[in-house]
Amino acid sequence: MSKSVISAASDTDVDVAICGAGPVGLSLAAMLVTRGVTPSRIALIDAKTMQQASHDPRSLALSYGSRQILQEIGAWPLAATAIHQIHVSRRGHFGRTLIERDEFQLPALGYVTRYGTLVTALATLPALAEIKLLRPVQVGASNERDERVELQLADGRMLSSALMVQAEGGLFGEQSEKSLRRDYEQVAIVAHVKASAPIAHRAFERFTDQGPLALLPQDDAHGNNYALVWCVRPDTATALLALDDAAFLAALGQAFGTRLGRFIQTTPRNSFPLGLNAHPAASARTVAIGNAAQTLHPVAGQGLNLGLRDAAVLARLLARAASPTTLRQFADLRKTDRSLTIRLTDVMARIFASAPDGALSQTLLGLSLGLVDVVKPARRLLAEQMMFGRR
Repeated sequence: MSKSVISAASDTDVDVAICGAGPVGLSLAAMLVTRGVTPSRIALIDAKTMQQASHDPRSLALSYGSRQILQEIGAWPLAATAIHQIHVSRRGHFGRTLIERDEFQLPALGYVTRYGTLVTALATLPALAEIKLLRPVQVGASNERDERVELQLADGRMLSSALMVQAEGGLFGEQSEKSLRRDYEQVAIVAHVKASAPIAHRAFERFTDQGPLALLPQDDAHGNNYALVWCVRPDTATALLALDDAAFLAALGQAFGTRLGRFIQTTPRNSFPLGLNAHPAASARTVAIGNAAQTLHPVAGQGLNLGLRDAAVLARLLARAASPTTLRQFADLRKTDRSLTIRLTDVMARIFASAPDGALSQTLLGLSLGLVDVVKPARRLLAEQMMFGRR
């Protein structure tokens, strides 16, 4: 990728300045070029070096709809593990649903990949070779005027753009508060684990008394075969993080059950707080997409996929005109998909974040899982929203 530097006064004007070169920001830039926007009219700004981003080991869940978006810009095929089945259940209670790829005549329902793998594939796309890339550098301040947005970079440089796209979300707890904010008082523990009896290409979403526990199929070089996202209350998280590996794996087995045999290996564990932070303040020449627009609970793995759908719609509109009218159209077009996805994840998260163990709401969720499995149209609607959303 070209490492262009904005230096001369005549070189400081662009049509679109994208703040954040993660998967969503990079995808937006590639889509804009693919749709005919001159690469030199796009600036991409990120605080991390490419080396830092490419070595990020986090696991990402990509829906089949996200694969289609990545295919359009040449970022697929990608090193990823296919999900053929999604098993959703309530630990120790009646009610479960199994979503299978054959029902939808698709090669996969989704995929699991590494953050570093995805951003490397995107950053090396030929479409991005001539954009204005500024990294590592932070945006110190922005000043929105009638005709432009002036960005003051932390290294002293100035950038003027017709529109600014905020695509750098960060973690809940580190973000500025948006109009819709909810602290779930949950912590996600993430790691890679090995099971003694893995089921190839099957993902699990297991609802426990404290929150969802997701196991996503993903082999690594050390023999682990699942990416773990375990959502629990803060005091439980503190206790789990303090355990040695053997005790942690035993606790995981107690929470998940024996469907995969025993858990026999884990990588070092990390954690982060969970919350909903959505609906940033409206602005004429600034728009937020992805995690910068809506930070979601990881239940159902919808955050990145919603962000890629944001990028796809915004790219289609910006290719016609980079104007405040375009941003108003974008807000209208994304309202339904964003609202549905936020409500879906929020309701599921709140049931387990705030309802006491054994509460009626938890029981009803278990019963609803059984109903979804029996009623094919309901299962199809749920699966299609998770795989494709509304774009």
